[in-house]
Amino acid sequence: MTFKDLGLDVQLLRALESEGYTHPTPIQQQAIPIVLQGQDLIGCAQTGTGKTAAFLLPIIQQLLERPPANDRRQPRALVLAPTRELAIQIDENMRAYSRFAKVQGAVVFGGVSASKQISQLRRGVDVLVATPGRLLDLLNQRILTLDHVEIMVLDEADRMLDMGFIQDINRIFLRIPDQRQTLLFSATMSPEVRKLAGKYMRDPQQVTARLEQEKQGTIEESFYFVEKQDKIGLLRHLIHEHNIRKGIVFTRTKYGADKLAKILSRANIPADAIHGNKSQSQRQRALENFRNGRIHILVASDIAARGIDIDDITHVFNYEIPEQAETYVHRIGRTGRAGSNGIAISLCANEERDLFYSIEQLLHKRIRIVEDHPFVTQPNYEPKAADASRRSSPGNYSPRPQSRNRRNFQTNRR
Repeated sequence: MTFKDLGLDVQLLRALESEGYTHPTPIQQQAIPIVLQGQDLIGCAQTGTGKTAAFLLPIIQQLLERPPANDRRQPRALVLAPTRELAIQIDENMRAYSRFAKVQGAVVFGGVSASKQISQLRRGVDVLVATPGRLLDLLNQRILTLDHVEIMVLDEADRMLDMGFIQDINRIFLRIPDQRQTLLFSATMSPEVRKLAGKYMRDPQQVTARLEQEKQGTIEESFYFVEKQDKIGLLRHLIHEHNIRKGIVFTRTKYGADKLAKILSRANIPADAIHGNKSQSQRQRALENFRNGRIHILVASDIAARGIDIDDITHVFNYEIPEQAETYVHRIGRTGRAGSNGIAISLCANEERDLFYSIEQLLHKRIRIVEDHPFVTQPNYEPKAADASRRSSPGNYSPRPQSRNRRNFQTNRR
């Protein structure tokens, strides 16, 4: 199947050809016809499946077929994204796909002065890409109105809910017409995402697409048990041992990301941090330095890393184990992309071992434990011989014995 078979406008086909795209991905094959028919859509799709084009292409086509009613162009399609980086990426795709079409796009996000964004909006816009906070600020200042929105898109809805944007989302939905088409894309379909869809969507069609195996690559996962105070020494050791030129290290906090990046830099490991407290220019500069090889390690919080779309990341480190097992899946998905293989290494302190068990249970497989390293610490449980023999056999998965400190650990978490 080609894009032409999907019935796309010749202007869009010309833009796709100039970008080197001829064949749609599975999510595009499924989603584009549904969106062109004006139906609500739920797309369960990971980053890297082509979901952005799956909604942008039919949106542009529908707007081409329905010219604006007046010359003062207010947004007729609104795309909400959880992070600045993702919003910028969507806007770049919008500009590429609308290159030969008379459909104007714009992007608004926080962390920078709003003056240029306001000037762009006043010149007129058809498709607006926005982060929730900045959009509400502009609405409250009466810079723009959403009264003419015909198509609403929630991209990475699960991450927006994780980031606490539900109240902002509700306020935005109050500003747009009830008669609209609503599209929701999410990597996971949690009960909260389904509740959101049930509240704002009408008889949505649902499509699901995973990364194609040849594009996804293989991720080699391993856990290193280590004392908390030895984590930085082990991380430095692994970075040097693997001669890493492009890796991401995840921390739980913004302060932790800054602190770790400074420690690595002092150890002659080119590193920088990216998180929500950084200005947009700082984040963009760190990403650019990471892409061009000036820095080898990007230390990131989960929220900031959601917008990182770089194909040649070879290693992902979980310096701190995430409290939500689903977050582990999102983190390691930054590597093993575009057909390349990747390595995901997690440094697990004693108090984090219950989180390790939760990850294994979510994935329903045993993850390799590396016991030969300079900072090894012994687990505080004794696996049965049969369990040890099945350690690397996902098909024979059974839960590992829980740690003897589980009750104290849960009490401390509360």
